[in-house]
Amino acid sequence: MDEIRGLATTAGVQVVHEVIQVRPRPHPATCLGSGKIEELAELIEAHEAELVVFDNNLTPAQSRNLEEALQTIIVDRSEVILDIFATRAQTYEAKLQVELAQLLYFRPRLKQMWTHLERIEGGIGTGRGPGERQIETDRRLIDRRVSELRRRLKVVEGRRRREVARRSDQLTVSLVGYTNSGKSTLMQVLAGAGVLVADKLFATVDTLTRRWEIPGWGHVLLSDTVGFVRNLPHHLVASFRSTLEEARQADLLLHVADAGHPRVTDQIETVNRVLADLGADQLPQLLVLNKVDTVEDRTDIDILRARTDRCVVISASEDVGLGRLTATVCEMLGEGEVEAEITTNIGNGRLLAFLNEHGRMTDSEYNEQTMRLIYRIPRRFAEQIGGDGTTVTLR
Repeated sequence: MDEIRGLATTAGVQVVHEVIQVRPRPHPATCLGSGKIEELAELIEAHEAELVVFDNNLTPAQSRNLEEALQTIIVDRSEVILDIFATRAQTYEAKLQVELAQLLYFRPRLKQMWTHLERIEGGIGTGRGPGERQIETDRRLIDRRVSELRRRLKVVEGRRRREVARRSDQLTVSLVGYTNSGKSTLMQVLAGAGVLVADKLFATVDTLTRRWEIPGWGHVLLSDTVGFVRNLPHHLVASFRSTLEEARQADLLLHVADAGHPRVTDQIETVNRVLADLGADQLPQLLVLNKVDTVEDRTDIDILRARTDRCVVISASEDVGLGRLTATVCEMLGEGEVEAEITTNIGNGRLLAFLNEHGRMTDSEYNEQTMRLIYRIPRRFAEQIGGDGTTVTLR
């Protein structure tokens, strides 16, 4: 209930009352039982409420029946999340993705949105034929718009894939996590990115990538992705799949979790399920327990740390544990490194620049014609070296 209240508030709704229905399963026609509907109707009248928000995802029939019974607007969980995304989307791609998800969500619900089902005259000049309902006209218009949005998104997705592919010669780290876990704050602290930092659900829905300079290591690309949430609408996940391409192609995922949240374990499991749906669950992952300054009982932290192999505890806003976080990131990125012995022409400045950008020199030896270099470098970069009189031996 805390979460749906937070979502409703983020969407601009003032919550005046909450109701919980205890049933083995939702009623197939109305979600709620008849007694609870009567109770809800009395509360709506008493509070002069204009809207009822359900934490469940309602079927079109359930929404229609509830609106008829309660004579008020009914909104389910998915519709609230879609509304938030619509107000937060800033980039052209995000706006396309949100509109597509909204149309796919509302298409099967058109029947409840139209009370005028007058016939449009059918036939050409004869007045004969069955005609066409307004709802059918709107469905056809929606289908056309969906096709157009998918065509545009395909172009944008192709551009994004090429953009991500162009960065394949650089190490990338992606921030993932439940919404409002502090990802944007951490992004701001590590990379100095100009991102919106606010104590809100889905404060930002656009992916941002910035250069993170790590002292004594070099630089990596750090990406902040859209936050996840329980029961994220599947249309939204499908629409934002290209945006999450940053996470799928990362060398390391920083899974940021709000250590002070009472349901942090459930939130961690939700994120892991979404990552599995995206095919990113096999990537190296570091659990980052953020907002440790809000934790009253440190025993909870110890229990969370015991459940995972790799975990660091930080407070991005209070600058606590960031040194340990950086050291662990370097350590995990370094696990994919090899030691390469490279012999090449002494005038091969292009290769030397490539090696200095992606690796660390540990030894060198020069003569008049050649140079022998020892570098610690990620394997995928080492495999790109060779040719033009250059020999490489991996250890």
